[in-house]
Amino acid sequence: MKYADPARLAALIDRLATISDAGPGVTRLAYTPLERQAHEVFADHMSALGLKVWSDAAGNTIAERQGSEDLPALGTGSHLDSVPRGGRFDGIAGVVAAMEVATILADSDDLHHRRPLRFVAFAAEEGARFGLACLGSRLAAGLNTPDDLERLKDADGVSVAEAMRGVGLDPALTGEARWDPQDWYAFVELHVEQGDVLERAGLPIGVVDTVSGSTRLRLDLIGRPSHTGATPMAGRSDALVAAAQVVLAADAVAGDARHRGTRATVGELRVSPGSVTTIPGQVSLSLDVRDVDSDRQRRTAAEIVRHAQAAGDDRGVRLDYRLIGDSSPVVLPLWIRDVLTAAAASHGAAYRVMTSGASHDAQIINKIIPAGMLFVPSRSGVSHVPEEWTSPEELATGVDVLLSALLRLSDEGTS
Repeated sequence: MKYADPARLAALIDRLATISDAGPGVTRLAYTPLERQAHEVFADHMSALGLKVWSDAAGNTIAERQGSEDLPALGTGSHLDSVPRGGRFDGIAGVVAAMEVATILADSDDLHHRRPLRFVAFAAEEGARFGLACLGSRLAAGLNTPDDLERLKDADGVSVAEAMRGVGLDPALTGEARWDPQDWYAFVELHVEQGDVLERAGLPIGVVDTVSGSTRLRLDLIGRPSHTGATPMAGRSDALVAAAQVVLAADAVAGDARHRGTRATVGELRVSPGSVTTIPGQVSLSLDVRDVDSDRQRRTAAEIVRHAQAAGDDRGVRLDYRLIGDSSPVVLPLWIRDVLTAAAASHGAAYRVMTSGASHDAQIINKIIPAGMLFVPSRSGVSHVPEEWTSPEELATGVDVLLSALLRLSDEGTS
């Protein structure tokens, strides 16, 4: 039976997409007033359904629907922040799915769940602002400390702690946001695929078995700024030329047959002083290495750093680098995967068991409680851009499978 309403889902997606900085796509960065405004939309929706709603010290917003028995809770949800000029579905689709499940249950007299259901909107999942992804879920899992929040800073030098204080959150209290594993049974996140595997295969559902790990570094190449006309080519310490070699090395190393399945990306370059007539004296760049093989992931990152050191040595450019974040690949529990595939099959939804190349909150939460993931298709496989798109009908299919899975998990282990 179909329960989810595509029109209702589309309206929620559209409403949240309006909460954005000016410009193309959606820009709603972590720990900004816009992110908190989106959380308020979620909270108001859930409160109107009669659910108990609260926000924790990390900025995660949680709504609870009571179960028929006093048992550890089931959770579902995703995040509401975005990358700069991103799409309207990444993360948001999973939160809207949670809102729709709560709405369906509130409107139904024949759907029952024994376990409490908790609907979660995580804060600060995207690493676009501070470099470290999944901050809200990492704090819920107890993986970061207030000292980390003082250390991590954005491009303007604003620390996570400062940003949190700016939106009314106290970073000193984030230890209180840690979830008690005894209070939770399992967590399931619905997300858009962000690739084109499902679309090419004509499948409506992906069931995730493995989530890639990620090693992120900041590399600073320090050369010598000088006049572009007065400085001979042989006497230069051009930081940008060295940085260009690093970019090419990252692409070549990850693309080598030894690193099949590895992805390495330099997504950010900051060039100083940034003048047409001045040789670049310093370049700061990001490096993001992802893999489903944890050893290969770290070896690849180390190999690229060695290439960066060699490029600097060749051109009289100093290399400084630091680790921003490191997360291992995660294999999600088989028993939850089996529940998800059974839920898809019960709805006649063809599915594929597949790997996620992107990081997700479920990957982090799985460190403390069992977690699973559902994917719905992404048109043309594009994500983190304004053109990101999943149809309301595709999302509705995902919601129905999610609802079925939650109801099945509600009865698991309760006899």
